[in-house]
Amino acid sequence: MFSFFLSSGLFLGWSLGANDASNVFGTAVGSKMIRFKTAAIYCSLFVILGAVISGAGASHTLGKLGAVNALAGAFLVAFSAALSVYLMTLARFPVSTSQAIVGAIIGWNLFSGSVTDINALTKIVSTWIICPLLSACFAICLYKTTTFVISRFTIRMFRLDLITRYSLLLAGIFGSYALGANNIANVMGVFVPVAPFNHITLLGITFSPAQQLFFLGGVAIAVGVFTYSKRVMMTVGTGIFPLTPVAATVVVWSHSAVLFVFSSQALEAWLQGHGLPTIPLVPVSSSQAIVGAVIGIGLLKGGRGIRWRTVAGITSSWVTTPVIAALACFIFLFFLQNVFQQKTYNPVEFNITQSAMNRLIESELPHTPFEPLMWETYPNGREFSKAIHSAADLTNEQARAILAIAELYEVEFSADLLWELRKGPFTKEQLEILNQLEGRTFQHKWEITSALAEQSDIFKYRPADKQWNSHLDDFFNQLMSQIHR
Repeated sequence: MFSFFLSSGLFLGWSLGANDASNVFGTAVGSKMIRFKTAAIYCSLFVILGAVISGAGASHTLGKLGAVNALAGAFLVAFSAALSVYLMTLARFPVSTSQAIVGAIIGWNLFSGSVTDINALTKIVSTWIICPLLSACFAICLYKTTTFVISRFTIRMFRLDLITRYSLLLAGIFGSYALGANNIANVMGVFVPVAPFNHITLLGITFSPAQQLFFLGGVAIAVGVFTYSKRVMMTVGTGIFPLTPVAATVVVWSHSAVLFVFSSQALEAWLQGHGLPTIPLVPVSSSQAIVGAVIGIGLLKGGRGIRWRTVAGITSSWVTTPVIAALACFIFLFFLQNVFQQKTYNPVEFNITQSAMNRLIESELPHTPFEPLMWETYPNGREFSKAIHSAADLTNEQARAILAIAELYEVEFSADLLWELRKGPFTKEQLEILNQLEGRTFQHKWEITSALAEQSDIFKYRPADKQWNSHLDDFFNQLMSQIHR
């Protein structure tokens, strides 16, 4: 069943390859500096490498938007996003898989009664505005620098042509890697919590379940590049603004830099290590990045050659894509659950137990208004969220913290469960600490994480160490997934 349900993620990967390869090599192919076949080979190879090596960074923010907790639900989320992207590809519009998957996740949240994390949604949506603006700024600055260098050193036409070709190829390679690293979360992110994979080791290299999924998604993207990306490449390469080969090179470099900035864990760690503000790791729209860069070049040249009707069509597709994905997901979920009797989500209940109330007090969160709600079980996050907001005036951060504390997750660490956990992706040291919980029963996830933190420092979060905390989040997500597998 997992192979069947995963097919929608592969379809989404194919759609991304068919559509977003245009953002990497569209200007190069459109300006006839690189042949389509050459572009497709390099794009496919480096998309896969980017997905496997660096794909984990942007997936965390997407996971916070909504945790799809059933395989059938993940299937329809990915299928709805893929369908909306495919429809826009038929219309030859370079749309955003980021917007499509966000719309589909919101559709699942509405159907399942889950709460959409407003902070995560705001962070993602803000990049839909920042991304094209930042890309346009990069393109303008880089184009001015490039033209200055060319005029200063009087590079001859033949040599300039050769340099431009190699630069376009290198920019496309960099962009393909960044595309895989940033957008693989859109393709396979919803399957990570429900994938029945374990760690595997090949040639001394260990691949996590997420990396295995990202590899499959990368292959699907590569197939989309080869089979259907040429038509959209021509829209980006020639449909918005006629680009010279030098301008085409600048556009691809600008687009690739923007994707890299929003997906690089190494860059985030470097900024954090030097006390600088970090950049959110978010799956941004490569379509918006490339279009923003093209428009930036067009504006720099006076704006008269920009085909604003094409731009209007593209931007309108950015608005309609998440709406189509959300509606399609909600409708498909209804039919799959009620007609085909498939479980599209696992109900998550909420209850302010005595331990949850104590946790609220310890965390210095509002608690007195919630005393009348104690021991009342709510069937989903939306109903519980309504209840706590009716009882008290809360910020988004407070509401999110209270939801996490009150979420029910009843489990007993029996000998049988601990034996099953031995089959999971855990180290010997981690399993030894887990064995110390034998016989204990928990009502909430945070009780498990707190109990493990009491047993060992390897399970304690570290202030201001985002990389360590992200690693710890991965462990706890894998643990909860293994417990209820």
